[in-house]
Amino acid sequence: MQGSPSPASHASGWPGPAQCACFSRRGTANFEGAGGGAEGSGRGRWRSGSRSRGRAGAGRAPGRLAERAAAAAMGRAGRGGLSGLLLAMLVVLPMCLASSQISPLIKKISEHKDFKKLLRTRNNVLVLYSKSAAAAENHLRLLSNVAKAMKGQGTISWVDCGDAESRKLCKKMKVDPSTKDKKVELFHYKDGAFHTEYNRAMTLKSIVAFLKDPEGAPLWEEDPEAKDVVHIDSEKEFRRIVKKDDKPLLMMFYAPWCAMCKRMMPSFQQAATELKGTHVLAGMNVYSSEFEHIKEEYDVRGYPTICYFEKGKFLFQYENYRSTAKDIVEWMKNPQAPQPQVPEASWADEGSVVYHLTDEDFDKFVKEHSSVLIMFHAPWCGHCKKMKPEFESAAEALHGAPDSPGVLAAVDATVNKATAERYHISGFPTLKYFKDGEEKYTLPQLRTKKKIIEWMQNPEAPPPPEPAWEEKQTSVMHLTGVDFREALKKKKHALVMFYAPWCPHCKNTIPNFTATAELFKDDRKIACAAVDCAKDKNRDLCKQEGVDGYPTFNYYNYGKMIEKYNGDRTESGFVSFVRTLRERDHERLGKKKDEL
Repeated sequence: MQGSPSPASHASGWPGPAQCACFSRRGTANFEGAGGGAEGSGRGRWRSGSRSRGRAGAGRAPGRLAERAAAAAMGRAGRGGLSGLLLAMLVVLPMCLASSQISPLIKKISEHKDFKKLLRTRNNVLVLYSKSAAAAENHLRLLSNVAKAMKGQGTISWVDCGDAESRKLCKKMKVDPSTKDKKVELFHYKDGAFHTEYNRAMTLKSIVAFLKDPEGAPLWEEDPEAKDVVHIDSEKEFRRIVKKDDKPLLMMFYAPWCAMCKRMMPSFQQAATELKGTHVLAGMNVYSSEFEHIKEEYDVRGYPTICYFEKGKFLFQYENYRSTAKDIVEWMKNPQAPQPQVPEASWADEGSVVYHLTDEDFDKFVKEHSSVLIMFHAPWCGHCKKMKPEFESAAEALHGAPDSPGVLAAVDATVNKATAERYHISGFPTLKYFKDGEEKYTLPQLRTKKKIIEWMQNPEAPPPPEPAWEEKQTSVMHLTGVDFREALKKKKHALVMFYAPWCPHCKNTIPNFTATAELFKDDRKIACAAVDCAKDKNRDLCKQEGVDGYPTFNYYNYGKMIEKYNGDRTESGFVSFVRTLRERDHERLGKKKDEL
């Protein structure tokens, strides 16, 4: 019977030709007339499946390979009878299966116009560039699963730079996967433009997490040092480990953006390694709204929240968030409930010469005293604690003088919130001067006894604040999240400084970076740029570019992040780095001229 599987194939458990995708009408090749039964002549003919060539996606190349191999194998099978047919099946079947593992959701692109259309119509695209189809094979299998998981949320595409049609596209996109160890590159495009190179773990979970939040931090489990932490993804998994694991369990509920969590993770994971086998240390990102029930159950009101379990029961929280690995290990060997915190003594209760004001008596006091300098503070504020002795000493000197120019007072802004809000207190300490009951000046420069006394003896308006760096006329390009990509695309070499205006290290570095920008201002291929990460509009950009401290320096080539600059933060260090880049350009240009 033409086209039906042989009895022998059923007996052996192998699929017959009609059961393999490669042999079906929808597959890459069809076999007609082979093996009608054990007595079949073995004759038949192969017909290439034209429909297979019309299939979109990454399956084309593996399909063609399977077709050729199948044709050759079946040719031999026709000559070798049943044994030859079985041998051919052993050759062809793995290729059929490999081909079927490539998802049709992966879009194979070879022309620039199609690539531009893809970026124009899709806003979350991950593109695999490969030196050849063979180099892409393993990545395509993984990305097939990613494509299924991200269907409707992201797009996976493949460009085979070894293909004659696609080579021009790769050249136009300035991509050369042949220079990479695995001969592939993964680039992410967002909102129609290049976003970043994917350089995180090549796992389904990591890639899916990246595509769901391309600007988010890497998963904790991607850190090789965190291999002994149990990473939990679902409520079901969490319930299982709490219920079934007999070992004492310390569970960190965290959010990926949480700075305190990031600071504690190295200690937590080191402790997990030291306690491996006797205790379990686990982590769970519960920031998503799907974990609201867990957060409510375990009173997760901030991050991290660390809970201790024994024999399936929650006992108490671990609250030493600044602990070392040694601290955690010692605590786990003898876990104790946290002691009730002793509230810090109020400055007003210490009996000082400074007048302590409240919401009730504030207005009356400033009206009764014609010249008053008031310090708004918080009990927990380190800068306030540091300044308090200076303020006290100045008050003693001023209040004891017969011709005192004024008095010093203090307001606990955490208690007297109405007064703090009325005067827009947003940081501590804040010093404000009141004259005849009216607010007159805010004085950020007064921090020592000497300066306080001198100023009170001659009250005058504070000097105007120094203009912000971006307000000064320099050769540094000041960028924001809006124009960052477009500006850097036009520069072959860009060194970008991510900073915060309050950062002391940044303040020391700014003159050196500015001088470097001035030196290279006439070179149109070079840019020294800066991004103020303290501004709300730039925070997402800074997070996305991997900024976790200030200053951070990144080097970009036509908008593509190449490396972090970790050299000297001196003018000579910056200049040397940029000159090296230009020297390489000139060397390449010289080689091209020699070849011509």
